[in-house]
Amino acid sequence: MMKRHYDSDQTRKIIAEKAAQLFSQKGFAGTSISDISKESGFSKGHVYYHFENKEKLFMTIAQDAMRIWGDKWDAISPNYETATAKLYAVAGFVLDNYKTPLLKVLQELMTNPAADPQTLKQLYDLVETPMRAYEAVFQYGIDSGEFVIEDLQTTTFLFGNWLGALCQHIFTMEYDTLHRMFQQSVTIFLGGILKK
Repeated sequence: MMKRHYDSDQTRKIIAEKAAQLFSQKGFAGTSISDISKESGFSKGHVYYHFENKEKLFMTIAQDAMRIWGDKWDAISPNYETATAKLYAVAGFVLDNYKTPLLKVLQELMTNPAADPQTLKQLYDLVETPMRAYEAVFQYGIDSGEFVIEDLQTTTFLFGNWLGALCQHIFTMEYDTLHRMFQQSVTIFLGGILKK
């Protein structure tokens, strides 16, 4: 009898995919390692071997999602010729690509007093991906002479926090209303940085 080949990467991938589905349906607190084990077809031991605990498993899923987000934006960003067009586009992209059930899980975990401080730090570090995207747009605007920005880091921070605050309403506001607000926030922001 031949021994079945064990593919560690494939196992990790299956566990993460099944866990993401469960987190999306049941939330973080509502999903147990037993649920993940049952859904993925791998023992609890396998789950713990690959991810140590539920928080680390969720962080892996969230980090993968942000990497994909960054790759998707990098692929479409060149389609917009001006920095102004890129800024409107990235705002729309944020709105259209943040509304995932995992965002609710992320918010749940960030407000959980029992969450590991290391996990919370990693959750906050996830914003580096969109922040780099915003910074690149602002830098593009400076380089092309379209934007006048004295402090790139502060401008990026302010813009990112403005969009981040709007993201808090993704599940509670109508899409069209929120879309107008995202676009209007860019219009207002441009008032302070467009070359006169």
